[in-house]
Amino acid sequence: MNGMKSIAFALLLAGLLAVPASTQETTRRLWDSDLFKTQSKKTAPAKRRYRIATPQLSPEKVDGDSVLGITLWRLRPARTTDDKRVRLLKHARDNARNSEWTPERIDTGTPLTAGQRLRLSIEAARDGYLYVVDRELYADGSMGDPYLIFPTLSIRKGDNRVAVGKIFDIPNDETYFILEPSRPDQIGEVLTVLVSPHPLEGFTIGEQEVPISKELLASWEKSWGAQIGRLDLETGAGQPWTKAERDAAANKRTLQADSPPPQSLFYRPAAKPGDPLLANVKLRYGATRK
Repeated sequence: MNGMKSIAFALLLAGLLAVPASTQETTRRLWDSDLFKTQSKKTAPAKRRYRIATPQLSPEKVDGDSVLGITLWRLRPARTTDDKRVRLLKHARDNARNSEWTPERIDTGTPLTAGQRLRLSIEAARDGYLYVVDRELYADGSMGDPYLIFPTLSIRKGDNRVAVGKIFDIPNDETYFILEPSRPDQIGEVLTVLVSPHPLEGFTIGEQEVPISKELLASWEKSWGAQIGRLDLETGAGQPWTKAERDAAANKRTLQADSPPPQSLFYRPAAKPGDPLLANVKLRYGATRK
């Protein structure tokens, strides 16, 4: 991304071991699996219970294919107790010491600090095509111009196909976001995540992020982003990235019933089968890096 944007790319390397997937494993479903059954505290393990963040939108009559799982990861310096297989190595310049980072889960409402490193994991309930748009959020409630930050030709050569049981990491294995406000009254970012059963038209992807029209984004939000509900995992925040999640993102294994669930599930009760699903995720700055 260019220097004018407040989310910037930084390169890193993940040199992790792969384990062949077993043919006997069963790929989990995102909504009609044990993940949704965790609403019952009498039968669900505590680590898989969800709370309803939008009680006005009941999850009881939701099309199971119209669901998005989204997890935000904040990178912190790696600890000796962290699994070495899921650490991220950032190469230093000028013979300085390389640094290792471990992604850990955060809730969507967690206040963020300018300068923090961030990653985004997305899991879809059905196969489709992924699009992510970024807008700056200002103190008066207004938002900046929308930029399509994925797909881009610099990430997976523009391949934005998603599949059931897989995780799609944004940016990807070799990059992360750095949060940098572009002006004093910027209080955060709004990430629009959209999964469509077919490729969308009306824009051309570039090597890096490209601007899209406000009218086009508004039409997407009106058609597919109204009345979006959310479930939040009760005990996931602070948990580090796991090898199962890393392998699912690298297409080395599908997610299983016992794999870590997404931190948040977004659903639209009024969605029809085959409708795209759109969810807005707000990132808010709680402090400025000194």
